Parts: sequence; C-alpha cells; structure tokens
Amino acid sequence: MTKAELVEIVAKEAGISKKDAEVIVKSVIDSIVSALNQGEKVEIRGFGSFRIRERRARNARNPRTGKPIKVPSKKVPYFKPGKELRTILNQ
Repeated sequence: MTKAELVEIVAKEAGISKKDAEVIVKSVIDSIVSALNQGEKVEIRGFGSFRIRERRARNARNPRTGKPIKVPSKKVPYFKPGKELRTILNQ
C-alpha cells in the first residue's frame, strides 16, 4: 500500500475529501517522525511500537576492493508489531 492509497482509504472511510485525508495522514506520519527524532517511543495500541535503535560504529570491508572501511554509528528506526497485529496476521 502506498501513501496515496492510504489517503484514498481514509477519505472514503471518514467521508471527507482526499485533500483533508492527505493532511491527516501527513500529520500522523510527521508526528511519528518528530517523536522518534526526539528520542521518544511511539506506541499505537493494537498495532505496534516504533523505536530508535543505535547501531555502533564498526569496521567493514569493501567487497569490490577488499579494503577495510569504517562504518560510523547511526540511528535506525525499528518497528515491533503488537500482539493483536501478530495474531491477525497469523490466522
């Protein structure tokens, strides 16, 4: 599902225009990104939770040249599905 398809579904389900639905979807996504950017955990009951995981710096090897390279530490988003979502998907 794409963002455009999600906007269309929200508009149809809520009985609002696509433009209003797009504002709602964008607002929700922006709120989640903003909270993660501030280091907060985002939990949506029945769906799952979003968190930020810190990956340590490490040494790697360029597969083409074989030369060692340093990969810097970085933050990556992580999604953990909720129990209800896992149950629905596994039925």
